Amino acid sequence: MTIFDKDADYEAFEKVIEEAKEKFPIRIYSYIVMPNHWHFVLHPFADNDLSDFLRWLTLTHTQRWNAYNQRVGYGHLYQGRFKSFPVQEDSYFIQLCRYVERNPLRAGLVRKAEDWKWSSLWRRINGNDKQKQLLDPWPIPAGRGYLDLINQSESDGKLQNIRESIRRGRPFGENSWVAKTVKVLGLESTIKSRGRPKKGT
Repeated sequence: MTIFDKDADYEAFEKVIEEAKEKFPIRIYSYIVMPNHWHFVLHPFADNDLSDFLRWLTLTHTQRWNAYNQRVGYGHLYQGRFKSFPVQEDSYFIQLCRYVERNPLRAGLVRKAEDWKWSSLWRRINGNDKQKQLLDPWPIPAGRGYLDLINQSESDGKLQNIRESIRRGRPFGENSWVAKTVKVLGLESTIKSRGRPKKGT
């Protein structure tokens, strides 16, 4: 379902993002708002920060969207709980931010990723001082070639790995880091193959 189909829709949502961060401080590294979905790369300060921030964001946006579109009483705009997964803070972090910020280019909505206004990439390059304040410094430098990199197509393998992490909440990083993170956070189910176990003979 299309949630954002005109500039005013995107502007209203970005206003909610700004308000959510004021109420529930969290580090926002990257984000993208697409016509029917959005992604964030976030770094919470404490255990409940992620849930508090996204719960208030989705609830407030739903209420305002329903009121604006005269759908009061229609219930939820978003289906189910948000999906999240941890990412290793090295080249995998850069890959993830690239995946997020490249969404409109991948979807054929712009010729260059930085032309899509409703994103962290646009804010970093074209935003005024107030707009840039929404974003936090990355834990590692993007590198000089990041903008060129983001406008180049990704390999199918990298796309598949990130999308699998999105679908299953699987940690995104090198194998040893993933194995350690899975144990620490109790995420063993995210790396197990799906389907019924084979019967013994």
